[in-house]
Amino acid sequence: MSLLTSWLASPPPDAAIEIAPDRVSAATLSSRGADPTVEAYAVEILPAGAVIASLSEPNIIDPDVVTAAVRTVLGRLGTRPTRLALVLPDSAAKVSLLHFDRIPTRRDDLDQLVRWQLRKSTPFAIEDAAVSYTPGARSTEGGGDFVVVMAKRKIVEEYEGVCAAAGAYAGLIDLTSLSVLNLILISSGTPAKDWLAVYMRPEYTTVAIVRDGHVIFFRNRPEGGEDSLADLVHQTAMYYQDRLEGQRFARVFLGGSGRTPDAVALARRSLDERLDSTVEPIDAVNITVGSDRNGVSAEQMDVLAPLTGILLRAQLAAVTP
Repeated sequence: MSLLTSWLASPPPDAAIEIAPDRVSAATLSSRGADPTVEAYAVEILPAGAVIASLSEPNIIDPDVVTAAVRTVLGRLGTRPTRLALVLPDSAAKVSLLHFDRIPTRRDDLDQLVRWQLRKSTPFAIEDAAVSYTPGARSTEGGGDFVVVMAKRKIVEEYEGVCAAAGAYAGLIDLTSLSVLNLILISSGTPAKDWLAVYMRPEYTTVAIVRDGHVIFFRNRPEGGEDSLADLVHQTAMYYQDRLEGQRFARVFLGGSGRTPDAVALARRSLDERLDSTVEPIDAVNITVGSDRNGVSAEQMDVLAPLTGILLRAQLAAVTP
């Protein structure tokens, strides 16, 4: 998946932290035998309005409150993490899927081509954007797709700034849903066939389609929009069949939390009605919390999914040439 910034050939981060509009959460991860283990995690609820995720407007509205929350959750981990993997809300950035019939061989030329394509749809000057991209599927003719993440540089710096004020360096940055997709890819033994993931947060819902390990569809919809989840899933399924030559999803994943306590349960019923596939919870198979070998609850997974996803991705990157 895409990373906004990264350490080159550096050790994995000490901990992961997610700054969302409703909460700040953090976790540390280790390995006991073959199973990743959440050594510790903590959550601090934010007052309404302290963080407002936006692509172009300021996000950290009350830096003092958010810094205090970051310091609190890091202090509850039982260690002194200084190198963080930082997870940002989906709404703070834009994910695009770009296709190029010919891919430049020089990295600088590819960078310019990606930015030139983004310039058409960016609501601010592309020179003010932090841009990262990850190779996707390749065509037999030599072309290929890229998953591109674009965020306003000043907004990324706001999130980095509250971490720095709390005494930690955010060197690895990704988005919530991309981190969750990484969790599914790494931990759930997903098949090579097409699968759908629906991830809900009180502020937004993200829908993604993955084929052979590559994202081929990604859409983020703010909550309170005109389209219901049923409409969003229907539109996605139609696009999948008409434009992506899809037939049937091999697996369907659903997770997160919505604006109401029953939002995920209602979404599961809606997906069951519209898709001819069993809806599975987004779960970290073989991940335990501390000494608890019974897995994690839905409430714990809501918190831990993006945190464990980015940490597992960082660990995998550290051992992969």
